[in-house]
Amino acid sequence: MRPDSGEDPGAQLTKSAGHIIVDSLVAHGVKRTYVVPGESFLDVLDGLHDSPIDTIVCRHEGGATYMAEADGKMKQLPGVAMVTRGPGAANAHVGLHTAWQDSTPLVLFVGLIPFAHRDREAFQEFDIKAWFDTGAKRVMVLDHAERASEIVAEAMFSAMNGRPGPVVVGLPEDVIREHINPELHPVIPVATGGMTTVDSAAVAEALMKSKKPLFVTGGNDWTQEGADQLTEWLERHHIPAAAEWRTQGTVPFDSPSYVGPIGYGRPRPTYDLLEETDLLIFVGTVPGDVITDGFVCRQDWTKQNFLVSIDPSLRGRSGPVSWQILAKPDVFVRDLITIELPVKEEWKAWTSRMRDEQASFSALPPASQGSGPARMNTLMANLVPTLPDDAMVTFGAGEHTNWAHRYFPTRRYASMISARNGSMGYSIPSAIAASLDSPGRRVVTIAGDGEFLMNGQELATAAQYGATPLVVIMDNQEYGTIRTHQERHYPERVSGTQLKNPDFALMAQAFGGFGIRVENDENVPQALEAALRAIDEDKVFALIHLIVEQRVKAY
Repeated sequence: MRPDSGEDPGAQLTKSAGHIIVDSLVAHGVKRTYVVPGESFLDVLDGLHDSPIDTIVCRHEGGATYMAEADGKMKQLPGVAMVTRGPGAANAHVGLHTAWQDSTPLVLFVGLIPFAHRDREAFQEFDIKAWFDTGAKRVMVLDHAERASEIVAEAMFSAMNGRPGPVVVGLPEDVIREHINPELHPVIPVATGGMTTVDSAAVAEALMKSKKPLFVTGGNDWTQEGADQLTEWLERHHIPAAAEWRTQGTVPFDSPSYVGPIGYGRPRPTYDLLEETDLLIFVGTVPGDVITDGFVCRQDWTKQNFLVSIDPSLRGRSGPVSWQILAKPDVFVRDLITIELPVKEEWKAWTSRMRDEQASFSALPPASQGSGPARMNTLMANLVPTLPDDAMVTFGAGEHTNWAHRYFPTRRYASMISARNGSMGYSIPSAIAASLDSPGRRVVTIAGDGEFLMNGQELATAAQYGATPLVVIMDNQEYGTIRTHQERHYPERVSGTQLKNPDFALMAQAFGGFGIRVENDENVPQALEAALRAIDEDKVFALIHLIVEQRVKAY
């Protein structure tokens, strides 16, 4: 550098805080971030330009945070989303609520007004702590540029530590432009807990006294290795396992130990399980509202409930607690598999009975229903036999999800990705995140007509980045779940639940994918074959618009 060049000799020794934020995310292993751009965090976007992180530009902040939340469910790292201040932050809130109730690690970066403009009613100003404090594990604001890397490390740690959840980081646009020392803060290790010798002895004793033990798996804090180890141990001991609502796959669908999901729309046998079992061991989750049918089932404190959770507060728990073990699922399983017990004939009979009931419940319907309106049963009967072992399904909320719960063969951890807070609009974003995370993997999403239109525009994101999910839309021209509740409580008074829909197949084609509309049941197999061929040969997403039987619109 020439002395008269006019350049600052020390400039090469510093970086902007925005660029250091990106460097810190790279150091933490983040591969992808979902963004809706805004002028408030341009310096971070500039840092992403030359980074190895894939920047996925989304069409709505709700879609971006849903994608990041799905990312957090699929891996051990938090999903990462970036949005702008005010309206952008407001739109992103739905993804935060999903991450909070589903215990998903998520870090949301929100661009803010300049530090110097604060508390002056500046354009799009809002109070980030007041907005998010009750729905996030932490809300932090980068008020000092030199703490940029530290803030990222703290956010990633907080999202993963204890019960996972969402963390919000505010980025004032003037602060992130300041140049600072580029040294990065080290990754903060997360405690995983584990069983003490006393815990192990208590588990072994409780099992040996039990005639009808039952494990319930749940949460998003597993690895495939831990899931495999638990499955092998359960099968060897002839002990059954059920799955928390919308977390199927930890113990595979076709395992002799798997006895079904527990939650809304559950088969009757798995509801009875909770009352009949004399020992419940929850791993990675707790018996909450959905599992206990509104805090009604399994409330007798004489019951034996062992809760394995890294959250010492057991937030969301309902009913008795006989023993708490502070451990993440994998380390609990690591210690569990060292416990060898003699297999009881009672366990074999108990597990076999429940397994037979689950196998009967999930047996596929006939592959052809003949004439009449298109049917989801026919779609599933033709789809399931084509699915590879690593196929995965995503969905949001509504009656259309029942077919996935019942029939989809979840054989791996995180092969079912959904919103356990009942959030609509999740299906398309989560399917895109899953497809981008595992290119070439068969990803299926099942959406209702009302749910699809909440984030269906993210199909443009799928087309832009080469995501190739199979999208099935069950179109019954109504918000079906609410209509069902309405019929129960206000019979013959349908109000505020009916819809008039566009041709979703044409929408898919306009977005750059394959779309086909199916009205007759006899055409379902050919439509499915064409959609799968488009995914495999043309490398595009495919959408099947299934017009199912319509209920009476009004009385």
